[in-house]
Amino acid sequence: MSLATRNGTGPVDAPVAPPKVVRQRRTRPGLLGLAVLLIALGGLGAAFAVTSVRATGSYLAVARPVEVGRQLSADDLVPVQVAGGQGLAPVPAGRLDEVVGKRAAVSLTPGTLLTMAQLTDDPLLAPGQQQLALGLGPAEVPARELHPGDKVLLVSTPDDDDTGPAATATRFEATVIDTATGQNDTEIVLYLALAVRDVPAVVALSAQERIAVVLTEAA
Repeated sequence: MSLATRNGTGPVDAPVAPPKVVRQRRTRPGLLGLAVLLIALGGLGAAFAVTSVRATGSYLAVARPVEVGRQLSADDLVPVQVAGGQGLAPVPAGRLDEVVGKRAAVSLTPGTLLTMAQLTDDPLLAPGQQQLALGLGPAEVPARELHPGDKVLLVSTPDDDDTGPAATATRFEATVIDTATGQNDTEIVLYLALAVRDVPAVVALSAQERIAVVLTEAA
């Protein structure tokens, strides 16, 4: 390359500027690993969000208090939407027909999710007890409504043919399991749990219509 001087002496060779060297930036392995980790965590977060949305479903919740031993009705339950209910094992709303008619094995509180572990098909009998059905007239029931778990006392009444001194009344402790209305709507059937040793005597007194029911403790 030639350049002219100011005094006209002619062209002279000018020095050629060396090319600039662009230095490449080094990629730090630590930053690269951090970027990969953040991408992986973002993917896991997205997968968790999708899983939670897919876990959302309709389940059965308790709508009103249910005492121990009482049979469930459709009015006792309400469907609710629950997201991510893993580990709770709630009953899906589609199984309503399966749980209606089952008994509450524990007291059910409104607003809680229903689980199959809270229900039973078995009568609530303690060891050494048997279930007995007792038919009573409306005036013989000690309360307007009896509930499962109520404690009652069965008391023998005097025999109409007994003209002698009044005999000592016999008492039997029992627990209400359930109640029902008889076919003629004038009789109330009381299902009771009582000690095995007391069953024969209570059956005999019931056949003679010589038994009275006293409520001693409400559930």
